[in-house]
Amino acid sequence: MNIEDIWKEYSTALKRFLHAKISNEADVDDLLQDILIKTYNNLAAVKTQKSVKSWLFQIANNTIIDYYRKKGRVQDANVERNWAEDDVQEITIDLSNCISPFINALPEENANLLTAIDVNNQSQKEYAEQLGISYSTLKSRVQKSRGLLKKVFDDCCHFKIDKIGNVYDYEVKTKKYDSCD
Repeated sequence: MNIEDIWKEYSTALKRFLHAKISNEADVDDLLQDILIKTYNNLAAVKTQKSVKSWLFQIANNTIIDYYRKKGRVQDANVERNWAEDDVQEITIDLSNCISPFINALPEENANLLTAIDVNNQSQKEYAEQLGISYSTLKSRVQKSRGLLKKVFDDCCHFKIDKIGNVYDYEVKTKKYDSCD
């Protein structure tokens, strides 16, 4: 595994992933550069070629979280803040830290499916072909897996949701999930 081959294969998908979360093109390019540096510095930690993609997208996800945290701190120092929006952003970051552990708590088939589709942004059609199943079967499995993930979140926390479906507050129900608090 060398950095050039890995970057040729995954940089476009990483950029799409970043664009889905961040609208500013310059910020996306900066974050992509950060991901490249982190990849270069830590490539020896990857055990197998099969784990490279999920490892890269985990780096990307963590880089996005760091970006929003840093952006929040800069806003705090420079401008008057809209507290409601900041609270929602903080809640989003808190809950995003729970996604991977909660996905990993699901049965392996569901976890692999959600990681590929929702975390790594692989198209459902591509994933269906990869598994050798019909697209409609995969869509059903995605919905079932998302339902299982929602149950894990619902078991963890009581959510307050606004009129358009965004979470604006939550309370942890049990100590079992304190790592996400």
